[in-house]
Amino acid sequence: MAKVEKNKYSDKELQEFKKIILAKLEKAREDLKILTEAYVNNGENDINDTSPTFKVLEEGYQVMSKEENARLAARQQKFIASLEGALIRIENKTYGVCRETGKLIAKERLRLVPHATLSIDAKLQQNKPKPTLPKQDLD
Repeated sequence: MAKVEKNKYSDKELQEFKKIILAKLEKAREDLKILTEAYVNNGENDINDTSPTFKVLEEGYQVMSKEENARLAARQQKFIASLEGALIRIENKTYGVCRETGKLIAKERLRLVPHATLSIDAKLQQNKPKPTLPKQDLD
């Protein structure tokens, strides 16, 4: 008898993934709050009472640090949006289906990367360098 390939996860499996996603979402939102507070930081300990030379160096570091925190916060917001998208796919019962191949993404991958929309095979194909045509002399 031929093995029938599943094309979607069961409601029970989807609930398992939903729990994983909700936990990651909670942690991601906490991390975003910390990052946002770090670069907004209205109640910071200032360096007004330090020597001028040190103050210039410290201010430069603070600017770099705030810029890095802002970049990390933007990345965290994107991660949160991806997790929220995964929750929508769970509600639509399309969660875990590769957007390239239409096949199920492996459970192991979804447990580690619950917002994944590509199977490992599709992801590898996507990252493969495209063949380039040899340059032709126009002489």
